[in-house]
Amino acid sequence: MKILFLTENFPPETNAAATRVSERALYWVRAGHQVTILTCAPNFPQGRLFDGWENRWHQVEDMDGMRVVRVKTYISANEGFARRTLDFVSFMASAFVAGLFEARPDVVISTSPQFFAAVGGWALAAVRRLPFVFELGDLWPRSITAVGAMKESPVIRALEALELFLYRRSAAVVALTHAFKADLSRRGIDPCKISVVINGVDLPRYAPRPRDAELAAAWGLTGKFVVGYVGTHGMAHGLINVLDAAERARSDDTLRFLFVGAGAERQMLMDEAARRGLANVVFGPSQPKEMMPRVWSLCDAALVHLKDSPAFAEVIPSKIFEAMGMGLPILLVSPEGEASRIVLGDKAGPWVPAARPDLLAEAALGLMNDAGRRRDYAAASLAAAPLHSRQRQAEEMMAVLERVAG
Repeated sequence: MKILFLTENFPPETNAAATRVSERALYWVRAGHQVTILTCAPNFPQGRLFDGWENRWHQVEDMDGMRVVRVKTYISANEGFARRTLDFVSFMASAFVAGLFEARPDVVISTSPQFFAAVGGWALAAVRRLPFVFELGDLWPRSITAVGAMKESPVIRALEALELFLYRRSAAVVALTHAFKADLSRRGIDPCKISVVINGVDLPRYAPRPRDAELAAAWGLTGKFVVGYVGTHGMAHGLINVLDAAERARSDDTLRFLFVGAGAERQMLMDEAARRGLANVVFGPSQPKEMMPRVWSLCDAALVHLKDSPAFAEVIPSKIFEAMGMGLPILLVSPEGEASRIVLGDKAGPWVPAARPDLLAEAALGLMNDAGRRRDYAAASLAAAPLHSRQRQAEEMMAVLERVAG
């Protein structure tokens, strides 16, 4: 099968969408399918080109058998509604034009976030009379209002109307959570066209390993109990709650909260931790994808954290599955919903309601002081990882594509 996939985020970027699309597509290539990725020059989330890259109109590379076509876009940091929207729209337009000149595929796919990539994918498929598949990674624009970036308005309602139009016009919708499917069904989208393929972990990349002594020494973590948050520091994550918990637990010098990544709120978190004098909070610099197993090895428990909003009860953070692959206990802080059902159902770690720093501090100290419970969580976490493998996810999504193309 010939697949044309539109995604604004792609390696060497390391966010969830880039990782999900690239790892899954590699399994398709290994199975004999031809995959072309339409994306842009890597710049997320800081809005700065990665070293060695240029923002050119058209550049093509081969990445592990995938044809990767990068187009020129307006580049913006992952903050601010107007400039980010201009960034999204510019990718939609550039990818649409570039897609017109690609060899005819059997199917066109777009992933969200971001939402306008789906608009470009639908338009490209419509012009070339091809089936279009919408991979639903985020209920945008609802997530905009959930993080407080915009309030309900005629603009939001117009975007919601466009969102529903895309769902109706797609040949299939692939939702990352069961809650997304239920939401679309309630809004009148035929449930028969919606398949659920949740996120996963590429097991060959992740496995239990000893703590990286060199990295631990460099970041001042030798001999410490580390609760690690690895990922985007964005408005959807509500990470100020972790600083509040760290402040409550500061009397125990063994405990450290580690932040590794980048995002719209990272500088605010660093400034606030410095203002409060939180010596038990460590900020490690953002790392390339190949470094992630070394970073995870520093952690005694993986912190997965979401903002206190009903919209995020429907989200399943991909870092849950990476932590499972590493055999780590998972300390989940979120609204009760999809993520908590997975972590508690797999017995991979404790769940703490969002926006309760007192309970987060208590849970972190509880894990630190109970080695037996940690071992039980770690064993269950590792045992659950094969249930959420990236290979299995790739096969499930390929079944949807073959049905649509056929």
